[in-house]
Amino acid sequence: MSKLPKLLTIGEVAHRSGVAQTALRFYEDRGLISATRTSGNQRRYERGVLRRLAFIRAAQRVGLSLEQVAEALATLPQDHAPTKADWERLSRRWRDELDARIDGLQRLRDRLTGCIGCGCLSLRTCALHNTDDRMAEFGPGAPRLRPDADGGL
Repeated sequence: MSKLPKLLTIGEVAHRSGVAQTALRFYEDRGLISATRTSGNQRRYERGVLRRLAFIRAAQRVGLSLEQVAEALATLPQDHAPTKADWERLSRRWRDELDARIDGLQRLRDRLTGCIGCGCLSLRTCALHNTDDRMAEFGPGAPRLRPDADGGL
């Protein structure tokens, strides 16, 4: 039985994780993952980086920012691949925020469904109409469609 190599190249990590090499470098620059360097200055990763990458991708999929992911990973030793217990502990910290996002999105969905149903035939009663650009202070785009702007929809 052959022993698996201890360190992985950036290409091997990219292939195994499905994360582009550019993203790996970006994550390394942000301190989310780490690599050692060979005498030829090539990156080498511990196998545990694969679990850290899975953790990063899962957290991003549920809408967490890289800053939030970095804060969470900072609570773990750099050489420690997140375990199931780590994920459970960290996900409990994010639960209230995720529940608030879900609630906001459900309210957005319900309001948007009503708006689409009205056909926007009356600008006087339309919840999205922006007379005299009153919504400019909330920034570009359609701020009334964002659940966090103006107290939600």
